[in-house]
Amino acid sequence: MKQPTSAVQSRRLSLFLSIAACALLGAASAYAQTGAWLTHSHDDQHTALSTVPSQPLNTIHWHKPVDLDPPQGEIFIHYGSPLVTAANTVVFPVKTGPNNFRVEAHNGATGKRMWLLGTGWQAPSADFTPPLGPTIFGTQLFVPDIAGRVIARQNPDETKGKVSRLYFYGQKNFRKNPAAYEQNIQIDTPLSTDSSGDLFFGFLALGSTPLNLQSGLARIDANGTGTWVSAAALSGDPSIIEVSISCAPALSPDGSIVYVAVDNGTSGYLLAVNSTTLALINKVPLLDPSSGWDAWIYSGSSATPTVGPDGDVYFGVLENPFPAHNDRGWLLHYNADLTVTKIPGSFGWDDTASIVPASIVPSYAGTSQYLLMTKYNNYCGVGTGTGLNKIAILDPNATEPDPIVPDTLVMNEVLTHLGETPDPDCPGGLKEWCINTAAIDPFSKSVLANSEDGNLYRWDLTTNTFTQVITLSTGIGEAYTPTVIGADGTAYAINQAILDAVGTTAH
Repeated sequence: MKQPTSAVQSRRLSLFLSIAACALLGAASAYAQTGAWLTHSHDDQHTALSTVPSQPLNTIHWHKPVDLDPPQGEIFIHYGSPLVTAANTVVFPVKTGPNNFRVEAHNGATGKRMWLLGTGWQAPSADFTPPLGPTIFGTQLFVPDIAGRVIARQNPDETKGKVSRLYFYGQKNFRKNPAAYEQNIQIDTPLSTDSSGDLFFGFLALGSTPLNLQSGLARIDANGTGTWVSAAALSGDPSIIEVSISCAPALSPDGSIVYVAVDNGTSGYLLAVNSTTLALINKVPLLDPSSGWDAWIYSGSSATPTVGPDGDVYFGVLENPFPAHNDRGWLLHYNADLTVTKIPGSFGWDDTASIVPASIVPSYAGTSQYLLMTKYNNYCGVGTGTGLNKIAILDPNATEPDPIVPDTLVMNEVLTHLGETPDPDCPGGLKEWCINTAAIDPFSKSVLANSEDGNLYRWDLTTNTFTQVITLSTGIGEAYTPTVIGADGTAYAINQAILDAVGTTAH
């Protein structure tokens, strides 16, 4: 995705490595044992760390549209993450109209469509269209629907499955006045689940309902019982109007805390909430680490919290004043209960940081158990931006002067790599990296990164080179999208409104 416009500003390691990586992350057994990619950014900590090796990026196995009527020119739409079951069924959202969506399931090996599931969900109003964000737990697929309800489809690996609907405010209440809820209640984040199958998501109350629902955080437990709390009540700030759009809740490694951002349309807080009771544990105002002002929480962002294996929490925001940091924003960093503000990263705009075990970066000589991977774009013509767009591996526990604002200390750059393709609209500049959560392959010690030049790259962290590249499109300016590694090692990337399945020549 391009930065906000002027109108807005106005193959493999040993078995030991596999086990060690899973242990480091405290990964749920479903992820560690199956290689499935069951939710946004892989798991409930949003690590984007694969538990199976990715296939070489040799050929496109198959490709399918994720938008049946994409816009002409730049695509300011965040397409939802593909999900992949242990049985290699690929489930992904498809935009079917101006604000209409469905979910499709395809055989991961052949691309053959297995089933379709309609949803009444509509994207909330935002500067970039937010993503539809389903999730899978056990044998159930959960999909956002109209009226703040959730569709539950049994057995996503089968062509037919029982469909039911869950209401965080109660089915009986919905039946008393369906129109009020359908018109006024809207899920505004991807769905998240914990290791027990409890669902978490943000919702908007756009008008009155018989229950006087207020925009906030919802929980539906594994038995289907729902609870909710308003964002204003959780934060203790009556100016807060919403759980931040597209901000998928993240869970602590032990599942006891759920993290989510809330805002008043421009600024807000990161909250740590008891995952059982939805009681507030702590909150922290989201502040620009350079100016000390309220950071900008922008509706066009798809940033979500990432939780490290040590419990530290990371969340990306835009800078304030804008564009004092060249529209790069900041990756804010806190301890588990949000009582300590730690070293920020020098890029946070529209990005969910990925977890990189330190052991897969051979040149790293520091003491951190894990590192972070983020975009590191330096947007052309914004502030002092040069258009020399990078991706980066950062040490969350070591500092250096910020490259844009040197009097602010930020996470140390362990590795960075420039883009490959000149940008004709920016003399001397390079095409942007267009990922909002990048898949990490610890087996090949690499990152899968998507670019606006239309290519998918393998960034080798041993040599700091791009060892593989495959062309997905001719290249187009577009909103950031995720990369994913499926259960059989197929890589998935979205470019120019097409989902491509990429792997070895023989499948």
